[in-house]
Amino acid sequence: MKLIGPFKQVVTLANLPLRGKLSDEQIEIIVDGGILINKDKIHTIGNFETLKSENQNIEIETIEGEQIVLPAFVDSHTHICFGGNRANDFAMRNAGKTYLEIAESGGGIWSSVQHTRNASEEELLKTLLERIDFLISLGITTIEVKSGYGLDVENELKMLRIIKKAQDQTKATLVPTCLSAHLKPRDFDGSNEEYLNYILAEILPKVKEENLAKRVDIFIEKSAFQPEESKAFLLKTKDLGFEITVHADQFTPGSSRIAVEVGAKSADHLEATIDEDIEFLAKSNTVATALPGASLGLGEKFTPARKLLDAGAIVAIASDWNPGSAPMGNLITQASILATFEKLTTAEVLAGMTLRSAFALGLEDRGSLKQGLKADFVTYKTNNFQNVLYNQGRLNAEDVYIDGIKVK
Repeated sequence: MKLIGPFKQVVTLANLPLRGKLSDEQIEIIVDGGILINKDKIHTIGNFETLKSENQNIEIETIEGEQIVLPAFVDSHTHICFGGNRANDFAMRNAGKTYLEIAESGGGIWSSVQHTRNASEEELLKTLLERIDFLISLGITTIEVKSGYGLDVENELKMLRIIKKAQDQTKATLVPTCLSAHLKPRDFDGSNEEYLNYILAEILPKVKEENLAKRVDIFIEKSAFQPEESKAFLLKTKDLGFEITVHADQFTPGSSRIAVEVGAKSADHLEATIDEDIEFLAKSNTVATALPGASLGLGEKFTPARKLLDAGAIVAIASDWNPGSAPMGNLITQASILATFEKLTTAEVLAGMTLRSAFALGLEDRGSLKQGLKADFVTYKTNNFQNVLYNQGRLNAEDVYIDGIKVK
């Protein structure tokens, strides 16, 4: 076994409720604490000197200076496998162009599809690994990664195979999600419904055969797929044995209700969610995932996280890192800004990026520091954990541990 410490503060986030609002007084803080690791799991959290005296002949990894430690973060919604960029989209949007005008000029999701299709496997793998390394440097050790810039059998499988290759080359946990239902590609000769049936008949069976993803996502929006056809698609997807998540209520309301009705693990975005659907979400086990990076990238309002928490919903916070609407990728900065605008407690923000986002991915073996859980955690050179959000991403992670081993 190995004992790591002493830490000025061990912020465990243990025993926090999964749903609803949280006060900062609910955060468990162990002063002058240590983490005792057994293989890749947490064995004990407690006072460093006590653990040291009670466990003779163990390895000691000494932490120098004043540092605090938090559970490693979980980014439960990203699109970080892509080719090219859409800096021109960002400039045009800020100059007042509409989504349709940008798309008609060659921008939008279709631009990323073309760039990704044209990129070599080597190029896509290289840039994906670079983005993963950046997220690890922030203390994010579990990362959901979507396809959705291929939009045909060949290129969707290419993306998912690259994500699988990346998993072999990183110590972070990657959670692949098939987002073939991002939008109907321009080169598909048929209706939305026919394209969704194409996904069901041609793409998902191969995804399952190669074990490339266990999750399926769909973008329900006026510019993508309509509510009823989406609901039918999701139910058929569940019949194939996939877990589901939904891009819901980004610009228009209603699709979060569908996510709940079909038993989705999460409904992500929710910037346009109305009060009655907030109550509907709050009574379900579908996680409401806020994506502040998209609000910042598009200049749109934030997910009503305060209302969702007050209603009793399970609220996660993820980056939505993608080349179009959310190019920043810095979850800590985004969550800190969301907290300012939505008046979220530090406990709510930290839980939203750890145990609650882990639950959105069906991973209940991580997200807090307690016995038996995966030994993933992040340290900062500070004597007060509140400085992490206070500095809005400027306070860099000092060390990042995965399975109890320092990787950064």
